[in-house]
Amino acid sequence: MPNNPYNWIDKSLSIIHKANWYRSVKTIDSLPGAIIKLEGKKLINFASNDYLGLAGDRRLIEAAIQATKEFGTGSTGSRLLTGHREIHQELELEIAKLKQTETALVFSSGYLANIGVISSVVSKRDLILSDKYNHSSLKNGAILSGAEIIEYSHNNIEELTNQLEQYREKYRRSLIITDSVFSMDGDLCKLPLLLDLAEKYNSMLLVDEAHATGVFGMNGGGCVEYFNCTGKELIQIGTLSKALGSLGGYVAGSKKLIEFLRNRTPSWIYTTGLTPADTAAALTAIKIIKKEPERRLKLWQNVETLINLLEIENRQRSEVKATTKKYQSPIICFPLKNAAEALEVGEYLKQKGIFAPAIRPPTVNTSRIRISLMATHETTHLQKLVAALINLGKQY
Repeated sequence: MPNNPYNWIDKSLSIIHKANWYRSVKTIDSLPGAIIKLEGKKLINFASNDYLGLAGDRRLIEAAIQATKEFGTGSTGSRLLTGHREIHQELELEIAKLKQTETALVFSSGYLANIGVISSVVSKRDLILSDKYNHSSLKNGAILSGAEIIEYSHNNIEELTNQLEQYREKYRRSLIITDSVFSMDGDLCKLPLLLDLAEKYNSMLLVDEAHATGVFGMNGGGCVEYFNCTGKELIQIGTLSKALGSLGGYVAGSKKLIEFLRNRTPSWIYTTGLTPADTAAALTAIKIIKKEPERRLKLWQNVETLINLLEIENRQRSEVKATTKKYQSPIICFPLKNAAEALEVGEYLKQKGIFAPAIRPPTVNTSRIRISLMATHETTHLQKLVAALINLGKQY
């Protein structure tokens, strides 16, 4: 009797369980926010990328409802066929203004933007240099392109320089790809130095501003604005699903770049356009970001408050240690020995009323608890988090 061709799944699942890598969904029964209802229990939410607290904002909700009433629940087709609406173009213009670029192009997700753009601007005769800590979408976009991929150690400019010096002339085009804020560590890329290298070695530079858009810069334009690199020629990619509280992705840059991508990027050409509801919600979010800079200010005040609370405890106890000593973003990570310990700590925090689940391989190389702050967190929320971490230090 022939073997079942799906038997390998049982073995693979067994390995996943033994390594403590198994994952399952957790049901949230409330609006997004600093407090969520998870499986019937109210918890302080430190696991969200909703940095400005806009995903549950009534203005975004009403905009989505109104767009649905006017245009329907779906775009019904690709943007080049029946999927384009006026609000898509409005959103692209607002993104371009926020990023201070000539224009922009909206995708149905940030993942689709990354894999589509990277695989469109380089191919088999080209070279990609990629930070080892880059997001999966950047890495998979590089693989799909067929280009030669060389990874450089995280934020190691000297190593990247040596790689460009050694390999650049062997390839037609060159593309450096990096996150601007690294989502699992919270540190920033060295953007000014990367731009210098790109110019010196005639290389394109693509930065993923997913965790920076709306958060960094005087106007929320991201790390490009934060580092005073606005106007420099580069490819800026981001998402609408984090600080903008919606869903979708974008690429911002020159008119000629966007015109090329509109004609050559499969993940845009062959994908149904972003829903009217998501488009309207993101458009409203950008307008709020411009009108209410106090949201971003409150987020950074929360970062500073948490840092101060941690530093006070660090001077008294050695147990509380974060991976990012300079605390460059609203993402702060606490390293743990292995996946089993990370799961144990995540469950302990949950019992203390805090939702900050374990982050484990293969998402990251080393297991950790990842804390992400929101503008809507209150000081008492931060105090409860630090108190739980201190008790955790005593216990473990």
